[in-house]
Amino acid sequence: MDIPFQIEDVEKNLASELMQHYTGELSGFVRVGPKGYFLPQKYKDQASDIYNIPIRPDDVFVVTYPRSGTTWTQELVWLVKNDFDFETAKTTPIAARFPYLEFSILVHPFYEQIMRDENKMDPQRLKIIETAVLPSAEKVSKIPSPRFIKSHLPLSLLPPTLLDTAKVVYVARDPRDAAVSHYHLSRLYRIQGAPKDFKTYWNYLIRGLHHFSPILEHVKEAWSLRNHPNLFFVFYEELSKDLPSVIRRISQFLGKTPTDEQVEKLCEHLSFNNFKDNSAVNEMLLGKIDFLNKGEAPFIRKGKVGGWRDYFDDEMMQQADRWLLENLTDTDLRFPSWDLPQIDGKGNNPINVEYIRATQGRT
Repeated sequence: MDIPFQIEDVEKNLASELMQHYTGELSGFVRVGPKGYFLPQKYKDQASDIYNIPIRPDDVFVVTYPRSGTTWTQELVWLVKNDFDFETAKTTPIAARFPYLEFSILVHPFYEQIMRDENKMDPQRLKIIETAVLPSAEKVSKIPSPRFIKSHLPLSLLPPTLLDTAKVVYVARDPRDAAVSHYHLSRLYRIQGAPKDFKTYWNYLIRGLHHFSPILEHVKEAWSLRNHPNLFFVFYEELSKDLPSVIRRISQFLGKTPTDEQVEKLCEHLSFNNFKDNSAVNEMLLGKIDFLNKGEAPFIRKGKVGGWRDYFDDEMMQQADRWLLENLTDTDLRFPSWDLPQIDGKGNNPINVEYIRATQGRT
């Protein structure tokens, strides 16, 4: 099977402008499918293979837009499915237990060569690099069942048999918080890069000009399928507010019935203070080969709900509300932490008065 969507190169002048900020990409970018998902040029080489990966019935995927609680959820899912084997979880890196499907499309050949050159005297590091840059389909074909797979691709770019064959946990997060977190991660990764100031990054992001964007289309795809029996949709804010409840719900979805003691122990394991100090989840592959930009925020940063307010000025806050309104009027998707704006104090909004009136009283 080929792919049922088009892949188009991002216009040359725009790509050149973006590569001044996204310094990990040297060849350009592509827009994919009717939603125009934004990805590195290297995606073109693997798109068909990714879309046609054979899915196994015991596969479990965690799918998110980047920085939406992905690693937190991976650890939760892996422990529930593996009968709360905390010893293995603490001693085996999450990247080995729950590999990142499309990581290799983010590694430009120029930087792959630099990785090899910088680590040529260390066989162990070279082996890590070799595994990391394997094409996606080849990488997951080598994983024994049951497989645990992480992806940031939207559901429409993943194998069409995925939901009817395997289990998928999808996590969504307030896009303003996800944007702040993704900005810091991009600055940390030598293979990505980001503008020096967050405002510039934000203005690219809301135009769908960053990896895996447009973020709201990414989330809306999953939201529209939230009632599929093989999809578990959860908000990051739910995980943050009532982790024990989410653990029980995900356990039921995965066919497990944990004891109260197991749930309590998992909550402690996943608490932010323990999680940020857990080397099995906090030591990234790029950290193991010393391929990070120095002086940037760590991989596990703050995990805070609403932390975006520290980065948005008044203009950006109003801009974000308009952007959310414009993109969510065609769906009943509501982010738990988003308070609908009432621009004139009476519930009226020049963008969509009917929408505001219809959603008054939302909690």
